[in-house]
Amino acid sequence: MNNNLTSAELAVISEIEATSSLLRLVTRLTGLRFAAIAKVTEASWTACAVYDEIQFGLEAGHQLKLETTFCNELRLHRQPIVINEVATDPVYAEHPITKMYGFQSYFSLPIIFPNGDF
Repeated sequence: MNNNLTSAELAVISEIEATSSLLRLVTRLTGLRFAAIAKVTEASWTACAVYDEIQFGLEAGHQLKLETTFCNELRLHRQPIVINEVATDPVYAEHPITKMYGFQSYFSLPIIFPNGDF
């Protein structure tokens, strides 16, 4: 566990039945086999909810080093990141993060709260 996602936050997220259904729907509609909702700060990436058909091993409450994710870029620019096919993408084909995880496609959308918080 970690100190970036409180047990109360985890409990609330896990109680929202729609969260797991939404992640399953995302994977079904996109053909991707992994989907997650994460809490991202300027220093950390913490999984809030995960749907993992690829056996990546990430579970709610687990952390990744922020620099091993695209989420810091997402947090800074607040723009979606969409990679249809890594191998042919001029920006991401040789990117260290895509090579580290070996994924073939990826997308990430920022969740911005009404007060402007990421």
